Amino acid sequence: MSHTAHIRSHRKPRRSASTIAMRAGVAGGVLSTLAVAGASGSANAAEPVTQTLELPTLTADLAAQVAHSADVTQQAAASYQLQAERDAAAAKAAKEAKADLAEAKKKAAEAKKKAEEAARKEAAERASRTAERATLSASADTGSSTGTGSSTSTSTSTATGSAAAVVSFVQAQVGKAYVSGATGPSAYDCSGLVQAAFKQVGISLPRVSQAQSTAGTQVGLDNLQPGDILYWGGAGSAYHVGVYVGGGMFVGAQNSSTGVVEKPLSYDPPSGAVRVL
Repeated sequence: MSHTAHIRSHRKPRRSASTIAMRAGVAGGVLSTLAVAGASGSANAAEPVTQTLELPTLTADLAAQVAHSADVTQQAAASYQLQAERDAAAAKAAKEAKADLAEAKKKAAEAKKKAEEAARKEAAERASRTAERATLSASADTGSSTGTGSSTSTSTSTATGSAAAVVSFVQAQVGKAYVSGATGPSAYDCSGLVQAAFKQVGISLPRVSQAQSTAGTQVGLDNLQPGDILYWGGAGSAYHVGVYVGGGMFVGAQNSSTGVVEKPLSYDPPSGAVRVL
């Protein structure tokens, strides 16, 4: 017997082919997985990943909503524009109304000023007549007391011809209104009445009292005849005129309070007279 017969072998027992094959398959699968993973990692490292977002598709309903919103926006813009135009028109109208009001106030103030001036003028003329009357009365009283004064004629002679026509005309106007600047037929001022009366007999007299007081021959108040022109104030500067109608009476457009009246000479004694006829 050999000296090695009882020594056990140190070799491992042989594995079967099937076990070896199975292990080889597993190892190969693992290596394949690692290879694929490595390749995938290399690819991922080489190329960046891009994420794509898909936008929603514009449907028919959404398109209709967008169109409606656009219409509403357009209508709102048109409404704002119309309102702006109305506001501008209102502002312009207000500005024009303010200007018209200012102009109306200005005209009213001017009219008031003219009316006040006319009233002052009439008051001044009335005061002047009163003063003149007082002066004449004082002169008459002085003449009577000294015996040197002369009386005013109150002739009752009947007017004839042109004088009768003048007297008839002025007497027919008694009761009509006094209006400054009027020459008839419904209203007169003093010189307008005298001018209209003499126009009836074809005589053209100046329009104003100052000129009428020098239109004919100066006559004394003690020698009056029907148809003579009476004046108050100085010859050439008279402020009032009338017509002597006989019997110590005269007709004149006195003022806005009395109108055209027939009064005795003592009512408003004249300063002088002129004879045209």
